[in-house]
Amino acid sequence: MSEPLPPVLIVDDERNMRRSLQTMLTDEGYEVRAAESAEEALGLLAQENFFMVITDARLGGMSGYEFLGKIRGQWPDLPALMITAYATPKLAVEAIKAGAMDYLSKPFAPEELFLAVARCAERHQLLRENAALRSRAGEIFGLEQIIGESPKMRELRQLIQTVAATDARVLVLGESGTGKELVAGAIHTLSRRRHKSYVRINCAAIPEQLLESELFGHEKGAFTGAIKQKFGRVEDANHGTIFLDEIADMGKPLQAKLLRFLEDGSFTRVGGTEELRVDVRLVAATNRDIVQAIADGEFREDLFHRLNVVQFNLPPLRERGADIILLAEHFLKIFRVALNKNTVGFSAAARQKLLAQHWPGNVRELRNVMERALILETTREVQPASLPDFAVESRLQKDAAVTVAPGESLDLALERLERELIQHMLEQNNFSLTRVAERLKLTRHSLRYRMQRLNMKTAAGDGGEPVPLAD
Repeated sequence: MSEPLPPVLIVDDERNMRRSLQTMLTDEGYEVRAAESAEEALGLLAQENFFMVITDARLGGMSGYEFLGKIRGQWPDLPALMITAYATPKLAVEAIKAGAMDYLSKPFAPEELFLAVARCAERHQLLRENAALRSRAGEIFGLEQIIGESPKMRELRQLIQTVAATDARVLVLGESGTGKELVAGAIHTLSRRRHKSYVRINCAAIPEQLLESELFGHEKGAFTGAIKQKFGRVEDANHGTIFLDEIADMGKPLQAKLLRFLEDGSFTRVGGTEELRVDVRLVAATNRDIVQAIADGEFREDLFHRLNVVQFNLPPLRERGADIILLAEHFLKIFRVALNKNTVGFSAAARQKLLAQHWPGNVRELRNVMERALILETTREVQPASLPDFAVESRLQKDAAVTVAPGESLDLALERLERELIQHMLEQNNFSLTRVAERLKLTRHSLRYRMQRLNMKTAAGDGGEPVPLAD
């Protein structure tokens, strides 16, 4: 469908003229609102969107010229057409100066009116398209942004190229920070829809009660605070692509409406009855275990199958081997320029430290680490001391394989793992030594002995929080 136009606002104190204009434009397919005074029209403009205003020059109360001045001050992008029975070159100049885009003298042929309205409609669509282009200005979504030479990343780029050329729906799965948004953007950039809108919505960032309105729009009065009609993001994305990030956080009622939308692109705005239809390609993503969400009753299985035409599984950074260094070098170049630093590489020890890290935050975490390193580093190469010790990050590991840090002996590794396990158990049991001892099948005395050996102590007896002993 073409982008829906807001209504035309007609302002005329002559009832017959208002009705005549309204009938002509309605017959041409335009939605029309009418007001008998400039004051009433200003109230309507404050409550609803219009793509143009048609006003008589002479009105009861505020004149048409004063009314145009108000419009120009408050809604500078809203075009206006002035109609008058007293056409003179001087009045025409005054109308244009007041802010009129065009000028018609009575009597006029219907074709003259239709031509002027069509020009305003075309202008409105161009403004919307320009706004969409400005919103995307500076964004670069290409395969060159997806950095990595590991086999999984090579396969990923090939799959993006293959799938982008189609209109297939895509589901992108992967941990937070693995680059799901880059994949979605690259699919749009390489598609035949690349010159149309690319709209992104984070389903977890918008309250559930507002997400439906954001996605599908609402009618005036649909709920408290809905003072004017609002187009949904699916309408903004018409003929383009919409990316729904964190879709597993969407509530079940809205999932049902999305399922219907995916059937044929049809939907109704919140509070509306008119069925609308758009042509949109949908890409969805989540960092949650989608199968577990379905098993827990939090996500509809039929919606999963509807979305899961082509599935992308993004590997976590810890599984990408030497890509860690490639990405670190990429971020080094970015921050070296931004921070005006002369650091050009990594020491061997720094490389080992980067490769040994588990990276629970994936590429996003690595980017932050590199920014920190460039802020602190004073030499030509990044040194291990400029990298964090990853003590907090190591506690975020999920199902991580046991690793030994470079230069760490087996005894030290076992001691570190024992300390982390006891710390984790204490946090899980509100720092109760009695409960932790029971969980670990130890006596309370044995647990205290192990904590002392590991340089751990309780600050306030049984319920106290463990803190490291001073060296």
